[in-house]
Amino acid sequence: MFLRLVARPLLTKVKETTGIVGLDVVPNAREVLIGLYSKTLKEIQAVPEDEGYRKAVESFTRHRLKVCQEEEDWEAIENRLGCGQVEELIEEARDELTLIGKMIEWDPWGVPDDYECEVIENDAPVPKHVPLHRPGPLPEEFYKTLEALSKKDESKITSGEPQIKE
Repeated sequence: MFLRLVARPLLTKVKETTGIVGLDVVPNAREVLIGLYSKTLKEIQAVPEDEGYRKAVESFTRHRLKVCQEEEDWEAIENRLGCGQVEELIEEARDELTLIGKMIEWDPWGVPDDYECEVIENDAPVPKHVPLHRPGPLPEEFYKTLEALSKKDESKITSGEPQIKE
């Protein structure tokens, strides 16, 4: 028993780098993720139960928390979740916590039932009080390039040449 407690930390694989500039290795990433996911599940309770945002956050957070609780090794967590490195998951979980706070502040689900939104159909004249935001025309070169690319793709299809998706 004593040997397991002492030897286990010595036998674990240590990640040397994430390979991502500015993203440092988190040696206790599993514990950090479990803490962040637990906090996320607690904070999302402030969002109404029937909101899609809450349902989505609870669903993927519960799944990720379960994986982190079941797996001891950071590599196993990364492989099972398939959503990047544990350090990226930590950043994502922190961002989600920030977003939850913003969503509670903004209260997008708090629109009154009697609220009427003005709908403007495509061909209807735009009322003067509504700003008109129409982008300018694209340069002619854009359309020429687009046409050349589509012709190039068509020739590959007719010649039987395998296509490589970029």
